Amino acid sequence: MISVKKSIKAAILCAAVGTAAVLSSCGTAPADTAEEVNVFIAASLKNAMEEAEKVFESENPGINIIYNADSSGTLQKQIEEGADCDIFFSAAKQQMDELSAQGYIAEERDLLENKLVLIKPKGAQTEVTGFENADKASSIALGGESVPTGMYARKVFEKLGNLDSVMSGTVNECVNVTAVLSAVSEGANEIGAVYKTDAASSDDKVDIIAEATDDMLDEPVIYPVGLVKNKITGEEVSEEARKFYEFLQTDEALRLFEKYGFSAATGK
Repeated sequence: MISVKKSIKAAILCAAVGTAAVLSSCGTAPADTAEEVNVFIAASLKNAMEEAEKVFESENPGINIIYNADSSGTLQKQIEEGADCDIFFSAAKQQMDELSAQGYIAEERDLLENKLVLIKPKGAQTEVTGFENADKASSIALGGESVPTGMYARKVFEKLGNLDSVMSGTVNECVNVTAVLSAVSEGANEIGAVYKTDAASSDDKVDIIAEATDDMLDEPVIYPVGLVKNKITGEEVSEEARKFYEFLQTDEALRLFEKYGFSAATGK
């Protein structure tokens, strides 16, 4: 039976279509008959996950997938504050590991891998040829310290020995990777650090200058996905959430992610 709470929540979320937080709502089934699965996703997963939702809902018409896309660090804080989240799909292991250590994660799996790249506006001129001389840029857009792309970029610069010189320049600290991509594609910043998949989604607006090599990072850019336990409400993992979680691990879903430039995490 669908609870009053569920029905009210569905009405509120359907009214919020078009806002930045809710990227996909209402789905294919009526709100008074469908079960909802609230999925918190890293901003860089937006395009791929919207397609995954369509495929899954076509095969499971009684389930509505509702996305909240933002920086993984922001999503982590929302979960810790008791947000209604069934599945967390992070762009880095750190946020998932911290939630798991606090008892928020019922089950998790390293699912996808991405690459960190340096970009510039399409056709623009720059002296920067790679991460090694990124400090030559007049300005750089980076995710904030809790944003995975920003974390990875800082680790690369630290390993290369130019973190201080990069950060002493004009740095636009963005709330998530989507904001970094926008800042560079619109020409607000000379260069920026994003994921390869983000650059590919806007290849008509940005050029890739360089890709971070494996030796520039201590670990690959891994995207873990996990089932979330709400410690505040005591709600258990739903059957519908587990069904979508398991769907994301199928070969069908992996082929979809590969279309958007992701690859399977090592061991997947």
